[in-house]
Amino acid sequence: MSQKSSSEPLSVDIRNDNNRSRFFPLKIEFDPHRKTGGWWVPILSIIVALLFCAIFIVINGMNPITVYAKMLVGAFGSSFGISETIVKAIPLLLCGLGVAVAYKISIWNIGAEGQFILGAIGATAVTIFFPNMPGALYIPLMMVGGAAAGAIWGLFTAVPRTHFQVNELITSLMLNYVALLLLDYLVYGPWRDPQGFNFPGTPEFTPYQMLASIGGTRLHFGLVFAILAVVFFAFFLAKTRWGYELRILGANPIAAQNAGIKISKHILIVMMISGGLAGFAGAIEVSGVAGRLMYGISPGYGYTAIIVAWLAKLNPWAMIVTSLFIGGLIVGGYSVQTIGLPSSFSSMLQGAILFCLISGEMLNKYRLKRVN
Repeated sequence: MSQKSSSEPLSVDIRNDNNRSRFFPLKIEFDPHRKTGGWWVPILSIIVALLFCAIFIVINGMNPITVYAKMLVGAFGSSFGISETIVKAIPLLLCGLGVAVAYKISIWNIGAEGQFILGAIGATAVTIFFPNMPGALYIPLMMVGGAAAGAIWGLFTAVPRTHFQVNELITSLMLNYVALLLLDYLVYGPWRDPQGFNFPGTPEFTPYQMLASIGGTRLHFGLVFAILAVVFFAFFLAKTRWGYELRILGANPIAAQNAGIKISKHILIVMMISGGLAGFAGAIEVSGVAGRLMYGISPGYGYTAIIVAWLAKLNPWAMIVTSLFIGGLIVGGYSVQTIGLPSSFSSMLQGAILFCLISGEMLNKYRLKRVN
């Protein structure tokens, strides 16, 4: 008896045992190669997540409309709220770009959090080991140091994948914890500020080591770097041979290999770029917002960036919108504390959106067909 090819859709008949039914015989068909859904999937996922979380708001004795309105006003209802939303969106956008470039070739980089932390460490190392440089050199070298540290951390995931076939999901996730422990060691140990009253952090950066602010707010020139990263990412992906090879590799690895594209080489390069972008985000965060390396430098930007990338369907331009949306959720989460909800409600809402998004994309691969 011949067996179906693994590339063919799987199907299940919906009929009774005697193949008799007053309904038309139906067949559920699962096609793993079917294209993902259109923009209706992210939009519907957000709506379903909002409705789902509304249940918990009602259980807490509150009006969901009041809560969501409070979040909206807190994030976008004032110049302060808008600037804070953009501040949160900058690292999300850069980490989202890093996640997206890896996902383009089906490399599941869950390690953007660790790469972000290494970027912050790399940028701070410049201030620790070179305290007497000319002031104008600090920001460029800090950005390079952060991106390089993140890129090297990305290689720690890529090399086991290319040389030993180790699943990148495991290594990238575990390396996040290594990065956190390294951060703790530095800020509690050799890099701790001796005049910081035992606060787990390095000495404060000098003005030369801080990114310039915009308009007297916490918004900084990291926004310019993030927008430029989007432009370069979109250009190289759409207009260069390298981007063309990535698209082929992501669509059909076997065809790409037959065409002479070196898969291992591309995995190494892509993971360096992915880690470098997340590290760049860490360097911008530590020099634009925190002003020092400290415990808890990231509230989970690397993990949240996965939602940003998938909501945008890996489109770099759409990621500007989705990073602002998720940044607004984070800032709005702080606002709802004034009416009795914890700020962690924002995290629950983000998780619900990701769950609905993954479920929607999975269900989109099923089709209900009539059997003649």
